[in-house]
Amino acid sequence: MYLTKKIKQDLFKKHGKDTKDTGSAEGQIALFTHRINHLTEHLKSNKKDYNTERALVKLVGKRRALLDYLTKKDILRYRAIVKELGLRK
Repeated sequence: MYLTKKIKQDLFKKHGKDTKDTGSAEGQIALFTHRINHLTEHLKSNKKDYNTERALVKLVGKRRALLDYLTKKDILRYRAIVKELGLRK
């Protein structure tokens, strides 16, 4: 499986406050980004997998909503997470 307990803990430890901080916006954005990258790779080889495509679009929307929340709440946290994950070119 591509998303093991260890990977999740590492993501939350790196982008959240600690491994138990699963609800922070930064941790959720990092998790969504990891899942989006995995689904994007999957769709490169399985072009007609429309269910995965729909899931990918929903995940991108959720991540966008969290990023919008962070821009309103704390612009410095938004800039930091965007820079860490390399979301903007």
